[in-house]
Amino acid sequence: QELGIRDIYWEGEQVNYKKDTSTFSLIKDPNKCVMCRRCETMCNEVQTCNVLSAVNRGFESFVGPAFNMDMADSSCTFCGQCVAVCPTAALTEMDNTTQVWNELVNPKKHVVVQIAPAVRVAIGEMFDMEPGTISTGKIVTALRKMGFDGVFDTNFGADLTIIEEATELIHRINHNGTLPMLTSCCPAWVKFFEHQFPDLLDIPSTCKSPQIMFGTIAKTYYAQKKNLKPENISVVSIMPCLAKKAEAKRPELTKDDHSNVDIVITTREFGRMMKSAGIDFANLPDSEFDKMMGESTGASIIFGTTGGVIEAATRTAYEWLTDEELEDVNFTQLRGLEGIREASVFIGEMELKIGIAHGLGNARKLLEDIQSGKSKFHAIEIMACPGGCIGGGGQPYHHGNMEILKKRQEALYVDDESRKKRKSHENKEIIQLYKEFIGEPYGEKAHELLHTHYVAREKI
Repeated sequence: QELGIRDIYWEGEQVNYKKDTSTFSLIKDPNKCVMCRRCETMCNEVQTCNVLSAVNRGFESFVGPAFNMDMADSSCTFCGQCVAVCPTAALTEMDNTTQVWNELVNPKKHVVVQIAPAVRVAIGEMFDMEPGTISTGKIVTALRKMGFDGVFDTNFGADLTIIEEATELIHRINHNGTLPMLTSCCPAWVKFFEHQFPDLLDIPSTCKSPQIMFGTIAKTYYAQKKNLKPENISVVSIMPCLAKKAEAKRPELTKDDHSNVDIVITTREFGRMMKSAGIDFANLPDSEFDKMMGESTGASIIFGTTGGVIEAATRTAYEWLTDEELEDVNFTQLRGLEGIREASVFIGEMELKIGIAHGLGNARKLLEDIQSGKSKFHAIEIMACPGGCIGGGGQPYHHGNMEILKKRQEALYVDDESRKKRKSHENKEIIQLYKEFIGEPYGEKAHELLHTHYVAREKI
C-alpha cells in the first residue's frame, strides 16, 4: 500500500468478494485474505470483541462478521488491532489522505492540524529512524511545508481534558457520585462498553477526548480570535488510532450536523503523505507549534501511553484536594506494561485506589468486577490498544515487538521529564481560556462544549 499497490492480479480461478467500505475507520477486502486468521485471534481472544470469524467453507471461506454483515453493523470497536496483525492488507485503515490534500488546496478553507502525543515517538520509524525518536519539531516543519494554515498539538486538548476530568473526579468523590469513574479518552474503549456493557453508561467520565475538545475550541474560541467562520475552518487530526476516524463522526460529538474534527488520518497515512510529497523527514530542521493554543505540559504528553491519563489527572487532583504543591509528580506505581495494574495514591488522608487496563480483554475483566460489585477502585483508566496509544492500530507496524512499544513509552516519559511545567493546571493558556471563554471547570459552558453522553448499542 505504501508503494501505491492497491490491486492484486493473478491467473486461475478467483472468488470475487465485495469490499467492505461501510465504516469510517477501516476497509475489509476479503479478496486479499489468505485465511491466516490472525485478525480472528486478535479480535476474539485478545480484545474479546468476537466480531470476526471464519465464514463458509473450503474455497469460498473468508473471515468477517457473522451472517456476512457489514462491519459498520457489527459490534466492531474500530480499535484497528486486526489491521495491525493482517499480513496481506485484507484489513487496512480507511485512507483519507486525498481529502486532506483537497482541503489544503481549497482557497475557501482555513486548514489547521493537530498531532497526538504518540505520533511524535513513532513516525520516525517510517523513515528508518530509531523507535522512540522524539520528532515533534520535524513534524511541525513537515506540516508547514505541506501547506497547513495552523499547526497545533493535541496536548493542548489533553491539558484541557485533565482540567475537566480531575474536576469531575473530585466532584464525584465529594458528592457521593457514581464510582469508579472511568476515563473516556479512547473511542474504541467507549464503543466497546456501549456494546458490551450498556448497563454501565453512567460510570465513564463524560469528558470528550482531547482531539474532540481541541476541535471544539478551534471552531469556537479560535474562530472568534481569528475572525473566522467555523464552517470555513477545517480541522485535521493526525492520530495513532483508527477509532478516532469514527469518533469524529459520532452524532453525539457534532454540532448542528457539523463535525468538530473534519478529517482524521493515522500516523501511517501521515508518513505516506510526506513520502508522496517528497519530504525528507529525517533531515528536516525543527520548528515550533503556533503560539496561540501552543502551550502544553508534561502531563499531556504521557496521554500517549497506558497509565498516562490517570497519572496526569492525579497530579492535578492531588494539588486541588490538598492545596499543597506536589513535589514529586512521578507516580511510578501507575506505570508499566502489565495488562492490568492497580495502585494506591495517598492524597492527604484519603487513599485513592486506581485501576489501569490496556487491551479490551483486560478491560472486560475490570468491568465484570464492577457489574458484580467487586470493584474497589475510585478511578479506572482503560485504553483499547496494547501499551495505549503508542500501540494504536494506526501506528507504524511493530509486528508484536514489545521492545518497540517500550522505546515509544520511554520517549514519552523523557519528553514529560524535559518540561518545566508538568501539571495540566499550570498551563497558562488553559487558564486564560477558562477566564476569557469557558468560565468555571465543569460548569454550564464547559458541559456544553467539552462533555458528551453515551449510547447503548446492540451487541451483535
